[in-house]
Amino acid sequence: MSNSSSITQLFLLAFTDTRELQLLHFWLFLGIYLAALLGNGLIIVTIACDHHLHTPMYFFLLNLSLLDLGSVSTTVPKSMANSLWDTKAISYAGCVAQVFIFLISAEYSLLTIMSYDRYVAICKPLHYGTLLGSRACVHMAAAAWGAGFLNAPLHTANTFSLPLCQGNAVHQFFCEIPQILKLSCSHSYLREDGLIVFNICLALGCFVFIVVSYVQIFRAVLRIPSEQGRHKAFSTCIPHLAVVSLFISSGAFAGLKPPSTSSPPLDLTVSLLYSVVPPALNPLIYSLRNQQLKDAVWKLITGWFSAAMNCSSSSA
Repeated sequence: MSNSSSITQLFLLAFTDTRELQLLHFWLFLGIYLAALLGNGLIIVTIACDHHLHTPMYFFLLNLSLLDLGSVSTTVPKSMANSLWDTKAISYAGCVAQVFIFLISAEYSLLTIMSYDRYVAICKPLHYGTLLGSRACVHMAAAAWGAGFLNAPLHTANTFSLPLCQGNAVHQFFCEIPQILKLSCSHSYLREDGLIVFNICLALGCFVFIVVSYVQIFRAVLRIPSEQGRHKAFSTCIPHLAVVSLFISSGAFAGLKPPSTSSPPLDLTVSLLYSVVPPALNPLIYSLRNQQLKDAVWKLITGWFSAAMNCSSSSA
């Protein structure tokens, strides 16, 4: 009987065993990964370089992009490499690292803070500078990151301290805690279930806070007399609301899916919805309806292009 001390590598579930489809999977994931890198990278660099965007809303958006970059870079590259080289293996240490880094993501906490930012901006605009000063923003972002760094080692240590005696095949394209727990024959997994329930309760608390915030926001917006004012207020909220809806719907679908409907293809599809799609779509969602951000990104790109042209002409 094998256990975690004798296991040196695990095997991830492949999307397909057909070589042509494996290569298609590689190119598809490469496109998604490059889109996530480009979109989130542009947002991070633009916000960092443009002093007009040094406001709480964009500060929290920069943190969200950093989280998305870390999340998608944890799962997608390994899956791409496995498809390209026609292998399923991941080292035991690599699996531990995947679980740890993926769990650092404090996206729910950050989205909750961003909803509070929109609430203060629209419902308490006169107190915005006081309630969301630079020190308060740094403290809130640090709390979100700190929650992730506290959550990750607890879950990782609990999960990988269990003996794995049900083989070493993880039925997922990355190391996911529920799938790893299925490999355990120890009843100690109830400790991990307790942590998961605790996290679900925290997530429900964040969800309630977001819902209450947006109820207050919509009530305040509807009281704005001018149509232009209402449109401007809605335009600052819709991107965040769309990102929250995408994150919650994909996570809820993954968590509430009945075990009786579980199957490898369905599990892979669901995992894509909550682990790969949001990091790739979030930059697009925020950029489409945010003219200030679009203008800043365009200004940055044209500045780079002009600098490159000047360098090439001077070297010639």
